[in-house]
Amino acid sequence: MTSAVGMIEVYGLVAAFVAGDAGCKAANVTIETFDRNKPANADSLPVPLIIMVKFRGSVDDVRAAVDAAEVAANKVSGVITKHIIARPETDTEKMLKLNGLDKN
Repeated sequence: MTSAVGMIEVYGLVAAFVAGDAGCKAANVTIETFDRNKPANADSLPVPLIIMVKFRGSVDDVRAAVDAAEVAANKVSGVITKHIIARPETDTEKMLKLNGLDKN
């Protein structure tokens, strides 16, 4: 059975680490590799880099992790969006594996 995935996008790498730490402390989840996005309007953002943190676990644990991550990230620089997928489809799973941290 596929585990649930919770995603939260935050402003900056520091907020991502703080969010990931808070989520893992709040629930029985694991973190997948962070993803990054530097949008065209980066200079107008509070921090010019958007990082996505992805949590894996049961739906209840993922929900608790994302909620804790949101509170923690808002204390640093802010949250852009968050979402939970209870049972990702196979094609969605493939896309969730992509990340931009190893690209320039």
